[in-house]
Amino acid sequence: MDDDPDFVAVMKVVLESEQYTVAAASDPEEGMSQLQAERPDLIIMDVMMSTWSDGFEMSRDLKKDPRYQDIPILMLTGVEERSGIGFKSTAGDPEWLPVNGFLDKPVAREVLLDEIKSLLSRKTRHGAGT
Repeated sequence: MDDDPDFVAVMKVVLESEQYTVAAASDPEEGMSQLQAERPDLIIMDVMMSTWSDGFEMSRDLKKDPRYQDIPILMLTGVEERSGIGFKSTAGDPEWLPVNGFLDKPVAREVLLDEIKSLLSRKTRHGAGT
């Protein structure tokens, strides 16, 4: 989920070139509709969408919801560059930023793909609920 259509288009090309199936959403409401329609193996989201805190709030809501809490979330954001505030050190905190991975934009293709593979392999090794 990201509100920048150009970034979403590039991400879609990169991920589909690696044989990933991609569904895109530009805000939390659209994202929840996508989640209800099709359960993904991984969620990639930005912090800032319609508001500066959409990603924080949505990640908290997803990790509290038994239907979605086992889906890994990768936070891919330019929030530090835009705000000057670093959040990477709080990634994984169950109350503040309950995400499984955190990368700053811009991100190299190889770094992104390695992180995705790592998150998906952890989910496979540990099974649902981890």
